[in-house]
Order: sequence, then C-alpha cells, then structure tokens
Amino acid sequence: MIAIWPQYLNKNLTLNEGRKISKEDCVKDPTINDIERALKRLNLPHSIQKESSYPGKWYEKSGRVLVEWEGTKLELIRTISLEIKNMRN
Repeated sequence: MIAIWPQYLNKNLTLNEGRKISKEDCVKDPTINDIERALKRLNLPHSIQKESSYPGKWYEKSGRVLVEWEGTKLELIRTISLEIKNMRN
C-alpha cells in the first residue's frame, strides 16, 4: 500500500511543502475526493482516511488515500495527477 496525500499533487506548493512531482505534472488544489474519483476511474484498489493530517501540516485534516500499486510512488502520483487533469478538462 502506498499513501497518497493531496499535497503531493498540488501545483501551488513547493517541494519543501510536500509537492513530489514537477509543476507541469501537478494540478491546482487537488482534494481527497479528486484523488478518489481518479482512482475509481483507473480501477485501482484503495481506501480513504479522511481524518488523517499530512505531517508537514499536522493542524489540517487533508486526508490521505492508501493505494495498492505495483510500480513506484512517483509513477502512481503522476498517473493520478494526469487522470485528475483529464477529469477537469
């Protein structure tokens, strides 16, 4: 299981604030619901933890998603981000 936080995909954050991929690959202000919809469209098994707080922002309950994935974490983050972009267009 790989934990995915909305911060990983957020175009508005810096790498130090939690973004994991390039700004070109990111989306603006992704939510846990965006990530869930993308995973459903990709048919990836997942579970949601809405009450979880990202360690860097422990005071915000942004939630996270645990995903079953065979590849690397960065591949998964890019795949989810691309799917959210497709959903928003």
